[in-house]
Amino acid sequence: MTDALLSIRNLSRRFVQPVPAATHLHALATTGRLAAPKAVRAVQDVSFDIRAGEALGLVGESGCGKSTVARLVSRLLEPSGGEILWQGKPLAACKPRDLLGIQMVFQDPLSSLNPRIRLGEQIAEAVRVHRIVSSDEVQRYLKGVFEECGIDPFLAERFPHQVSGGQRQRFGIARALAMQPKLILCDEPVAALDVSIQAQIVNLFARLRHEKGLAYLFISHDLGVVRHLCDRTAVMYLGRIVEAGPSSEVLADPRHPYTSDLYAAAPRIATGRGMFAPVRGEIPSPLDPPPGCPYHTRCDHALRECSAQMPETSESGLRSFACHNPQRNAIAVDG
Repeated sequence: MTDALLSIRNLSRRFVQPVPAATHLHALATTGRLAAPKAVRAVQDVSFDIRAGEALGLVGESGCGKSTVARLVSRLLEPSGGEILWQGKPLAACKPRDLLGIQMVFQDPLSSLNPRIRLGEQIAEAVRVHRIVSSDEVQRYLKGVFEECGIDPFLAERFPHQVSGGQRQRFGIARALAMQPKLILCDEPVAALDVSIQAQIVNLFARLRHEKGLAYLFISHDLGVVRHLCDRTAVMYLGRIVEAGPSSEVLADPRHPYTSDLYAAAPRIATGRGMFAPVRGEIPSPLDPPPGCPYHTRCDHALRECSAQMPETSESGLRSFACHNPQRNAIAVDG
């Protein structure tokens, strides 16, 4: 997309596991060579675009690489390969001022806020350092940001441990919003909250997006939240995107068996009795992934070629999926 706000092309990130000295000694004694280090391919050939004002949901089991993608976009990590473009320019070539347009809301607000600084001062400091407004207007500006996020200004004088989890997350959102971003990276922003508070925070995200035209990369385990908030959904497994497309289509008519299994395992409210269907088996070790399609060891629809060859990504309209044996089993979507 030429008009994409954020473009990611063939993004990869590897983490090399150090080899213990004892392993090196054993390898030298038996083979005469040092042991080769193993690498975790946390993100492999990931590509997607996010337009201005669009919300993309990134879903998958824990450890599939979702948070690593967000940290690569935010430059908390550097990629091992591929390209990230921000408003058409390579991310590494962007000026610091331009990168203020990308902000992040973390999963655990207690660990992402400084415990020794009052909540209001943490946000005010960022506003002053980056000169979002003049020094005379900082307090008035913050009052407006707090109002937009549903925060009582009185709470700004408290420390993070003195407010509830929901209020802490509102301050995390306010901290991102105060930088006047165009894109917010939301890394499981409601996972650590009570269910009743989750709904409030999700509605806050939806309202801010409508009022300010924000774009989101929304990482979540909750398919219901993603369906409610996101225009498109990308499903990730072992560092790869295995299916992507409009949220209503991906979650109602999945083509990849993993998407179908992930939805079947999601808890939901039903009028009658139902059987819980967890995703079969365990995620393979990222240090030693299986050959071919990485999901074939858990898939009920695997063919012989699935264990031998990595499937290519097929495109059908606005949908894309990487599967040798794509399914066409529509799911009755709740709500």
